[in-house]
Amino acid sequence: MTRPKLLVLIRHAESLRNKARKGASYFADDEARRAIKGVPDHKISLTPHGHEQARMTGVALRERYGTPFYFYDSGYLRTEQTRDGILEAYTPEERAKITVRSSHLIRERDPGYTYDMTTEEAETAFPWLADYWKTFGGFFARPVGGQSLADKTLECQLFLDMIYARRAGQTVFVVTHGGTIRCLRYLIEHWDYDRAVGWPAGQDPENCGVTVYRADESGQHLKLEDYNQVFWTPQLE
Repeated sequence: MTRPKLLVLIRHAESLRNKARKGASYFADDEARRAIKGVPDHKISLTPHGHEQARMTGVALRERYGTPFYFYDSGYLRTEQTRDGILEAYTPEERAKITVRSSHLIRERDPGYTYDMTTEEAETAFPWLADYWKTFGGFFARPVGGQSLADKTLECQLFLDMIYARRAGQTVFVVTHGGTIRCLRYLIEHWDYDRAVGWPAGQDPENCGVTVYRADESGQHLKLEDYNQVFWTPQLE
C-alpha cells in the first residue's frame, strides 16, 4: 500500500473573517471589517458557532471513521481551534493515540495586499483587477502581491508526497482551508485546468465540510468517497 487507508479533509469551522465578509471577496464597508481589521490571517479565530460546528463534526467523524493515526492542521489559529473541537469527541485514551502535527504546506494561500480592503478600496487601488481575474480565472489569477491556487498546488504536492511516503495504510485527518482543498482535489483526482478554474455552482466547501478519500483495493490510488458532507446544525438567527 502506497496511500493512506483513509484521508479525511476538513475545512476549518466558521471564522470571524468568514462571518464579517459573508462570502464576498472583500469587506462590504469599514463597519464590516472593524472587529478584525489588522489581524493577520494566521491569527483569525473561530466564532462561537464555529466552535460548535467543530464539536458536532468531531462526534460524526469519530462515529464514522474512528480514531485517526495522524491529525494535521495548517498551523493557523482557526484550523487549530477546529482540530481541538473535533478532538473533544474522543476519549483521553483515544487522543493519546493520535499524533497531531501542523504543516505550513497546507496553510491558506497568501491573500496579498487586498486582504484588509473593502470592495471600494480594492476597486480604487486596482481598477484592472476584476478584468484580470475574469481573463485568467480563479485557479491561475494571483491576488495582488499574493499567491494563485496554481502556485499553491506546488506546496500541496509536497504535502501529499509526504503523507504518501509516511502514512501509507493509516487513517489521516487534515484540517485546512477552502482554496487548499481545491488544490488537493486537483492533484488527487487529476483534474484538468478547466475543472480547476472554479467550484461548480453549489459546491464551494462549507465550514467544517468533510471530504473523504479511501484507498482502492490495490492500495495505490485514493478514490473520492464523500465531498463536503456537513454534520453541524445551522445557527438560528
